[in-house]
Amino acid sequence: MTTTPEPPPLATQAERRLHPWSWLFVLIGSVRQFLVPLAVLVIFGGRREEGVQLLIAGVVVLVLALVSVWRYFTYRYRIDGDSLIVRSGLLERSLRQVPFSRIHNVELRQTLLHRLFGVAEVKLESAGGTRPEAQMRVLKLDDALALERLIRHRGRNVEGAAQADAGGAAQGDTLLALSSAEIVRLGLISNRGMIVVGAALALGWQVLPENTVKRAFDLVWREAFGYVEHLDGGWSATALAIAGVVLLALVLVRLFSVLLALVRYHGFRLQAHGRRLTVERGLLARVRSSVSRRRIQAWTLREGVLHRWFGRRSLAIDTAGAQAEGGEGQSRDPSELAPIATPEACDGLLRDLLDGVAWPPEGWQPLHPRAWQRLLVGDVVFAALLAAGLCWYLGPWGLLGLLWLPWGWLLATRHARFAGYHVDARLVAVREGWWSRHWRFAEIDKLQALQLRQSPLDRRFGMASLWLDTAGAGAASPPLRMRYLPEARARALYAGLGRDVARRRLRW
Repeated sequence: MTTTPEPPPLATQAERRLHPWSWLFVLIGSVRQFLVPLAVLVIFGGRREEGVQLLIAGVVVLVLALVSVWRYFTYRYRIDGDSLIVRSGLLERSLRQVPFSRIHNVELRQTLLHRLFGVAEVKLESAGGTRPEAQMRVLKLDDALALERLIRHRGRNVEGAAQADAGGAAQGDTLLALSSAEIVRLGLISNRGMIVVGAALALGWQVLPENTVKRAFDLVWREAFGYVEHLDGGWSATALAIAGVVLLALVLVRLFSVLLALVRYHGFRLQAHGRRLTVERGLLARVRSSVSRRRIQAWTLREGVLHRWFGRRSLAIDTAGAQAEGGEGQSRDPSELAPIATPEACDGLLRDLLDGVAWPPEGWQPLHPRAWQRLLVGDVVFAALLAAGLCWYLGPWGLLGLLWLPWGWLLATRHARFAGYHVDARLVAVREGWWSRHWRFAEIDKLQALQLRQSPLDRRFGMASLWLDTAGAGAASPPLRMRYLPEARARALYAGLGRDVARRRLRW
């Protein structure tokens, strides 16, 4: 979604339909869900049953088309004051009222096909539920932008909102924009290429005929090492060939990650529209997500090894938005405020968005003095099991598995030295890790529950951990926890934060 002239305001009270081509996009989305099983049925089925398979596929597509057209003729929406009214269904009718003040996240999505037709898909999410409050597939782009602007101003005085946008708020204040060079760095840092390749191999192993993937690997082996064996280069030449193939595979995967990053984050721009943050990105499919600042529940700064090499970090947020069905998690909200940025840029963003909170905190409190020993326990157990398993197969050579202990000791001591926590009148923050670091923090007003944890091993070391819950935390987000604190300090924090959380009003 490139910058477009400001659309006219939506008419209130009058019911509106979706775009006339809405049924086509609903059909395409439905067919896409059945695409893989239908393709497997048609391609890998027996020739004798080919006619039956094509008939089944045709019937499925026809039924989906009828359902899509049905949805178009039975779906209506209208603006009523400060609310959106959605009416749908014919046999089982539904009338849904969605107040603008309850909408946390707004997402406009445009695939390449959407852009060709000049339309956009709109999703409106509130703090709860497993589905969006409203999902409009699809609206004319001008109508989608006008609806987003209306929600941004919470439905107040549509003409006044339009005048405010005309005065410059429509463009917003740009907080972060990623250049192509930064996106290339992001691709080199990320492992998205490896994840996609691994998922493709797993899918191929399940879907393709038996031994197809194995035969492909055998072919690569013969082609890659046949020449070395032909020259009789010995074990050293074979080892070099293996290393070369592995290096080539890693380079290709990194290049694939760069390509994925360019497609996903092209034109990335983070803007502030008053109290709302808007993220826009994408090369082929353009996505525009919007969230109110006060809906942000927690923040996460990440810094891996490659991040440090490039002098970069990433900043993400949790919001109290609806959780997606089908395991999508929180992919619909603008969780990545800064997919990649310098540490100074991330700190500056946090100081701006947290309204006066000093970041980074100056007074990080350390863990228990013996925290490194508690962290090392897991590595000792792992090394013992590894050595035992290797000795079972290799004999005395299996004791080499104990070489894991020095690495585990290094990780435990560096982690304990870097980790810490900070609590003040507004903010609770923790930092963890060493090889891969993260900072996790939230405002005290956003905390929902506290839990004091202490295992038998923790009691032996005189430690306890404090776990804090906020709304909207996804499975991929690190927990907000203060681990391995002195027991007395952990109990004092538990009591003090408990009183603060009990007397403060939850803001979400």
